[in-house]
Amino acid sequence: MQTRSILIVDDEESVRESLEKVLSKAGYHTRIAGSGNEAWSMLSRQKVDIVLSDLKMPGGDGVELLKNVKQKFPDIEVILLTGYGTIETAVEAMREGAYDFITKPPKKAVILSAVARAIERQNLAQENKYLRAQLGKGAPLDEIVGKSPALAKVLEMIDRVAPLVSTVLITGESGTGKELVARAIHRQSPRASHKFIPVNCAAIPENLVESELFGYMKGAFTGASRDKSGLFKVAEGGTIFLDEIVSVPLNLQVKLLRAIEQKEILPVGGTKPEIVDVRIIAATNKNLGEETAKGYFREDLYYRLNVIDILIPPLRERVEDIPELVDHFLKIYNAQLSKRIHSVDPAVYLAFQEYEWKGNVRELENAMERAMIMCDGQTLRLEHFSQLQVPKTKPDDLLGGLKESVRKFERETILKILEMAEYDKNKAAQMLDLSLSSLYRKMTELGIAVKD
Repeated sequence: MQTRSILIVDDEESVRESLEKVLSKAGYHTRIAGSGNEAWSMLSRQKVDIVLSDLKMPGGDGVELLKNVKQKFPDIEVILLTGYGTIETAVEAMREGAYDFITKPPKKAVILSAVARAIERQNLAQENKYLRAQLGKGAPLDEIVGKSPALAKVLEMIDRVAPLVSTVLITGESGTGKELVARAIHRQSPRASHKFIPVNCAAIPENLVESELFGYMKGAFTGASRDKSGLFKVAEGGTIFLDEIVSVPLNLQVKLLRAIEQKEILPVGGTKPEIVDVRIIAATNKNLGEETAKGYFREDLYYRLNVIDILIPPLRERVEDIPELVDHFLKIYNAQLSKRIHSVDPAVYLAFQEYEWKGNVRELENAMERAMIMCDGQTLRLEHFSQLQVPKTKPDDLLGGLKESVRKFERETILKILEMAEYDKNKAAQMLDLSLSSLYRKMTELGIAVKD
């Protein structure tokens, strides 16, 4: 395989020489530049695969170089080196397209790991170019149901951030599907062949959080009869999803920060840090900025987690997705419950529009499952959703969008049933739990040709 070329950019000669020695010994072809301007001149003349650049330096800094590289040479991956005082600038740089950034003084293992991962991404980039788009329509996103503009923004963000190594913060109310979004990001990423480890931080007792996440050494505490890997190590090469991140105790948040910045963890009872290669995706149903302002969450950790944020809208803000969600859950629970429920009374959709859905999609799914258990026919009606306390009235102008969605859904459902019944309208009416005259009337209303 062709030897990769790495351009090292730093105004300190000792740093350049140290990095050149490490990377040359690892088999890479290296070039060096003492400033951003010098590096840009070299890039215009010579082929380079990776740029490893200091963030702050005279004669054109790393951010300026990054922007120029990404504009003219988008396939080149840029890894930035930063001092402790420039973390916020480095976070901004990652938003501009930096592949990763490493805190100075850089450790040999961290440098080699970052470069190897950047090259791996380049190796996969071409073959994955169209695959990611296909996956976006297939398995990874098939459980994220809906076509509303609000949800489309979420799906667009998944596509945008999946190939990166940046940390991601997902926010949204309970039941909106934060873990589904995290899984979709993982499945579309270069880490898809490795593990996705979900962790509900709120469900772990406070005194066990450290050992669960980072592991422990034999003899670290009473009962520690052997070494045990933590969940960060279990997720090696893959993605760890930290749900309800705000539940992590303040005294342990600094260890999370170290895992992000230094790419290393320290097991309980250990004396030697361990390098880990894990992408971190965090989630919360609270406003993490407000929690930080109140002193419940570390400010530096908040900035590092919030490199990329994805806000999942509540169901009440995307009610046009309800018919498609209902159809999705019909298919799932028809199979699980051995039912043959093929339609939903329009009154149900109107009631769903009026309902608040405080539990969001999870509450809708639970309501559908219970209703289908209670239904003995082939049509779900309001009586099957007696547990939902639905308001009796709603202004007509708020129902317009949903009515159109329901009309579209009804039309698609009837067409599917007609196809299943080989256009035998008596059979189709029976499957829909309608009289033949009602089916004819509904077909006429929906613009479906009434064939003999």
